[in-house]
Amino acid sequence: MTRLCILLASILLNLTPILAVASECISSTDIAASRSRLAAARSQPPSTDTDKVCRAYAVSFYELVTARQAAANCAHGNDRQRDLELLDSEIDAFNNALASRCGG
Repeated sequence: MTRLCILLASILLNLTPILAVASECISSTDIAASRSRLAAARSQPPSTDTDKVCRAYAVSFYELVTARQAAANCAHGNDRQRDLELLDSEIDAFNNALASRCGG
């Protein structure tokens, strides 16, 4: 009985990191939703409040990089490489926007 309890505890301890990694994965629909939100943020007319615009761009850039990292951690799915390429292009676009509008 003790050995069985130890075996079950060992299995549960080994399963916990696997579940944590799985929860970091992002789906294609989440990526599409994130990209559409970011496109809407980028298409808004320039504001006179440069600090506010730069903060919004920085937050969007961070969200996009976080989504890309989550997508890269997921080793499954047929669309993984396409999703990573789309996210990389969005990251480049936001990086260029930050550099041109915020002087970074």
